[in-house]
Amino acid sequence: MGLEVSKKYNIDEVLEEMIWIPGGTFVMGSDDHYPEEAPKHPVKIDGFWISQTPVTNRQFARFVEETGHVTLAEKVPDARDYPGALPEMLRAGSLVFTPPATVAGRDISQWWQFKFGANWRKPLGDLSDIRDKLDHPVVHVAYCDACAYADWAGLDLPTEAEFEFAARGGLEDTEYAWGDELMPDGIAMANTWQGIFPTSSTKPAGHERTSLVRSFPANGYGAYDMIGNVWEWTSDYWSDRHSEPAPSPCCLPYNPRGGEAALSYDPQQPNIRIARRVIKGGSHLCAPNYCRRYRPAARHAEPEDTSTSHVGFRCVKRPSD
Repeated sequence: MGLEVSKKYNIDEVLEEMIWIPGGTFVMGSDDHYPEEAPKHPVKIDGFWISQTPVTNRQFARFVEETGHVTLAEKVPDARDYPGALPEMLRAGSLVFTPPATVAGRDISQWWQFKFGANWRKPLGDLSDIRDKLDHPVVHVAYCDACAYADWAGLDLPTEAEFEFAARGGLEDTEYAWGDELMPDGIAMANTWQGIFPTSSTKPAGHERTSLVRSFPANGYGAYDMIGNVWEWTSDYWSDRHSEPAPSPCCLPYNPRGGEAALSYDPQQPNIRIARRVIKGGSHLCAPNYCRRYRPAARHAEPEDTSTSHVGFRCVKRPSD
């Protein structure tokens, strides 16, 4: 594509751009919203560094330039992994949000389309590119792509607990990462859906999807876009609920690492044994009338092999690493 991607990767420069999260004990989860966020329970984590922003197209392009990495969305799916799939659908591509004119019910296929040729370079399909979005979060990255970038960078993906702790920005017992109002004084604090999802967006033309990183205020730790813009991969396997609270302070979960791969499979697709991971933070598609997951406690299941136009990632570095 001839993209202008800055100089070669330098771990010292990357660490200088990361921010230190001091660690500590916090109450994870929520009992007030979706059932998978419950029960809220105290956990303890060590301090770590986290990227100030999600990984951008510019940063991901540098990784691809240096390694030759080919993302999952750019590969033709293996029919053995998808029993029963129509042969004509086994082509390289990814899921793209496509706003419908009208909707009937909550069937997500009304606004999600698998587009052949859609990938991180072409986020809307074959006729799109990222030339004017180099500093937007990279999207259409599956879990393996995020891991490959993190390995190359000498970093890791955050656990669910690390992400949630960092997203809270030092605040406790607040609904949002910035307080208890979604839009204090009518001001948007994150890139979330404005209008009626999925048919009507009241954002200015050209701003309906991802936004330039750092377009919205940083949280209390100095991290940007931990809520909204794009969902972000964590390293934890999905579980339908959190663990029950520890019976006493001496027994708090310490640096929890999620559940088991076999327990993360989607029970609605018993023939497809693809592990699911926790994604956090919500995205530009989260809306009050549909998906109120623009909160630190919110969580969602994402199959490892799935890439979409609203999921990205960021990295962490732990002193123990």
